[in-house]
Amino acid sequence: MTQSARGERDLAALLAGLSPRLAPGEYVFCTLAGAAYGDAADLAPLAAFAEGEGLSLVAPRERAAAAGHPCDQPMRCITLGVHSSLHAVGLTAAVAAALAARDISANVIAAYHHDHVLVPAARAQEALQLLRALSA
Repeated sequence: MTQSARGERDLAALLAGLSPRLAPGEYVFCTLAGAAYGDAADLAPLAAFAEGEGLSLVAPRERAAAAGHPCDQPMRCITLGVHSSLHAVGLTAAVAAALAARDISANVIAAYHHDHVLVPAARAQEALQLLRALSA
């Protein structure tokens, strides 16, 4: 077994332990030109990334809408329960390939313990079932 305190690296073990879970609520991607980390904290973002064009946020749809951000592409978040290493190879590719085969877009965010896959809200249940089948 290749799992340590820093996560699993073996692709077969990662896929076997995928344990995808659908988080409640919907999210949207939005960007704030000229913003810095901590700006728009009232949106309670799930994730933030500083890009040259501005601060990109993944925020709860309701909060983003209330703040006037476009919400025309609602997403759902599927968390992969397996603790993947930051040095694991192939997990993102396997997940993306399974979803791409069904024409489901996947926006993957890798965090320290888990990977999180944002998929179109209307196809979240289908995506969840595909990822469960991938780990079978």
